[in-house]
Amino acid sequence: MTAWLRLHAMAFGATVAKLARTPFATLLNVLVIGIALALPAGAYALLVDMQAAARGMSGDPELSVFMTLDAKKDEVAAIEKRLRAEPQLTQVAFKPREAALEDLKKNPALGDVIAALNQNPLPDAFFVRLGKIDGDALERLAATIRTWPKVEHVQLDSAWVRRIAAALNVGRIAVLVLAGLLSFALLAVTFNTIRLQILTQREEIEVSKLLGATNTTIRRPYYYYGAVLGFLGGGAAALIVYAALQLMNAGVAEFARLYASNFRLDFLPAGDLAAILGFSAALGWLGAWLSVTRHLREFEPR
Repeated sequence: MTAWLRLHAMAFGATVAKLARTPFATLLNVLVIGIALALPAGAYALLVDMQAAARGMSGDPELSVFMTLDAKKDEVAAIEKRLRAEPQLTQVAFKPREAALEDLKKNPALGDVIAALNQNPLPDAFFVRLGKIDGDALERLAATIRTWPKVEHVQLDSAWVRRIAAALNVGRIAVLVLAGLLSFALLAVTFNTIRLQILTQREEIEVSKLLGATNTTIRRPYYYYGAVLGFLGGGAAALIVYAALQLMNAGVAEFARLYASNFRLDFLPAGDLAAILGFSAALGWLGAWLSVTRHLREFEPR
């Protein structure tokens, strides 16, 4: 086990030294990988922030139930009794038409308009909050309430939140497709870089073969080279995404202030960041494996 660990440590050290000997080429390769990975990683970070914002705005689903103008007090009371009997409802708040009119009168922009009215045009209303309920069940409940007597209109106040959630699901699929396509860029960069390494070290590989070096010994440094290159590219992608989010937060803060919100774009959680680094390192290793498998065949005895 000690010898095995020593061999891996030597291969890793040789990889780091090789990267350090060509800093400019290493930097270019890392930047290419980082930019390719930053696009899906940045889009994913935005999706995470948008999902958090949507959850914060949605809360529990709500229904607004408006009565007809000719609904009598006993008919309104009957609807309230039926609403409170529904097991899916967690809160039922009644607002009489008189109270709604008084609230409008407090608005300076509408005071003159309300004073000119001969009668109250506002209906009695119930504002209902529901527990955790799926979208189909919510629609069925709203449709049922619409059929009750003296119910004029039922408004599903959180329907727009479900539309946002559906749009975010589409965005998530688009991010996955983008990540899949741009992953080939990382594979291509690693594949070509390893190919050049093999070509420039052709004589060294041939001598190692003559001295009895095994295929595993020859291939191991290239695997480490691809994995480290991919890992550095993932780190570059994380830095690019972080810088972009910080730049965007200046504009987002001003926009959020207009809506009395403290919303801001947050960087990826530690778990997601580790996944990106591990994924990029794995892709780098895969690109190295493909290149080594393809280009070291000519060194095999015929």
